[in-house]
Amino acid sequence: MTMEQIILVLAWVISISILLIFIPKDKIRNAIVAFQFKQVLTWLFGLAVVQMRMIEYPVRLFDYASRASFTFEFLAYPAICAIFNVHYPEGKSKIAQFGYYALYTSVITVTEVILERYTNLIVYIHWSWYWTWITLFTTFFLSHLFYKWFFRKINTGHTK
Repeated sequence: MTMEQIILVLAWVISISILLIFIPKDKIRNAIVAFQFKQVLTWLFGLAVVQMRMIEYPVRLFDYASRASFTFEFLAYPAICAIFNVHYPEGKSKIAQFGYYALYTSVITVTEVILERYTNLIVYIHWSWYWTWITLFTTFFLSHLFYKWFFRKINTGHTK
């Protein structure tokens, strides 16, 4: 196994593990909603940036099915987003909430930059770390808006 293949396996193991550890049993439905909504966003963004040749994923699962990174866009980022939404600091100040967004976005961005620099898992062609940061921040924001909207409808019983 190459270093890249080991990292992909670890990403699967870690993603599944953090879901099992950090999602309380009474929040599983909440986590599934956040996870699946983030999958839609990251899968669409991921396919778009690969098609526009902004990013390349030389080592990936399903080489013939897609040039995007299935592991990161379909599992790792959505798993992190599920935890992000389930543990979001609703009652805290706007500064604390922004810091929460910035922390999650920055940790993922730093991890991606390290992977880009030292592995063949990702290659920036017409891309930079700040685009990753902006798109992650935006997708976390959109997923949280959807999450709040979805569960407000469920909790209040409104159908309109």
